[in-house]
Amino acid sequence: MNLRTPQRCDNSPGHSLPIDRNVPALLIRLDRNPFHHGTLAAIRSLGRLGVEVHAVLDERPGPVARSRFLAGHQTWHPSSFVESLLEAAERIGKRAVVLPLDDISAIRLAEHSRELASAFYLPKQADELPRRLADKHALATICAELGLAHPDTVVVESMRDLRRAAMRFGYPLIAKWAKPWLVSGGGTSVVHTDDQARVLLGQAGDNELLFQRLIPYAPRADWFFHGYFDPDAGCVFEGTGCKDRAYPPAAGLTTLGRWLPNLRVAELAKELAAALRYSGILDMDFRYSARDDRYYLLDFNPRIGAQFRLFRDGNGLDVVRAAHLSLTGRRPPTCRPVYGRVYLVENYDLLRKIVGRRSVRTSARPGWLRSVRRADELAWYSRDDVRPFLQMLKYTALRGLNRR
Repeated sequence: MNLRTPQRCDNSPGHSLPIDRNVPALLIRLDRNPFHHGTLAAIRSLGRLGVEVHAVLDERPGPVARSRFLAGHQTWHPSSFVESLLEAAERIGKRAVVLPLDDISAIRLAEHSRELASAFYLPKQADELPRRLADKHALATICAELGLAHPDTVVVESMRDLRRAAMRFGYPLIAKWAKPWLVSGGGTSVVHTDDQARVLLGQAGDNELLFQRLIPYAPRADWFFHGYFDPDAGCVFEGTGCKDRAYPPAAGLTTLGRWLPNLRVAELAKELAAALRYSGILDMDFRYSARDDRYYLLDFNPRIGAQFRLFRDGNGLDVVRAAHLSLTGRRPPTCRPVYGRVYLVENYDLLRKIVGRRSVRTSARPGWLRSVRRADELAWYSRDDVRPFLQMLKYTALRGLNRR
């Protein structure tokens, strides 16, 4: 583990929160994406409050390892998830709050919670629940049982299934892997032809291939909900955001989002969490259909959402800080929403602009720079922690050269 003295920056909002700085935090991520900006956001969120932040990451942790707010990081033990975390706990030397940053980390953390409870502060919930929620097929079943709007979904195992799904839904349709943590890049795609569908079917292996009816995209149709749920107090922090831009366009991760009130989305999310007795951080994605005036649940992520810093409220609180407070026995203050707040992911938003240009002669630079200047918070650049941003630029350039 690489160790260095964590830096504290008390001039950012949130330094007055009643957080226990004697309790360190351990962030865990099995995903190998070096551009995972949610990891950096979590490091900065707690590190700026003086919390000692450690991480267990891939053998190539990427730009996030350069953050001045990261006290230390290590790589995963090749044979054991539990052994890696217990090794990290021994090096930290104190019981720590542990927070997963991807689905597979959340799944394994829940399934091994009894073995890890003495070393870490963990939310109390059913061991199998994160796996059921992250599995796209299981999620469709849960929604059907609870009467929650969800895109029509079928499992495709043969050419016959493929043809039936194409006739039933029509093209384009959405293709998803039931267990996206087994697929690099998440595994969601828009399918336009039989040939594209056949290629996916040939890659299925042990992972179920799902076809879903496409809910047509429209401006301000995509929404997300981030929250922290306590088993006794219920929802102690929440935020609803509108996904203004995404990469890939209209079907991918948020590159520009705004904090806007949406009572219907918030109520749907909280009712589902209550029905499942969910505890901890969650991130849900919804799409609105004007055809039937319904919000359809697209994804339920039982972990930190990468754009969670959009929801930094008037107290300086966010879901990561709320989790630390709640897990260490401190009641988070009441959320003070900052509606209109804008969060932008520089590298992915620029890539979205470039990919979406209709003509080579059309420059993406002016509009993108204007968005950067108007954003309230950027995923990578921060004046008090510049090195991850510079390293991100280096990684981006090297990746571009390798692809060429």
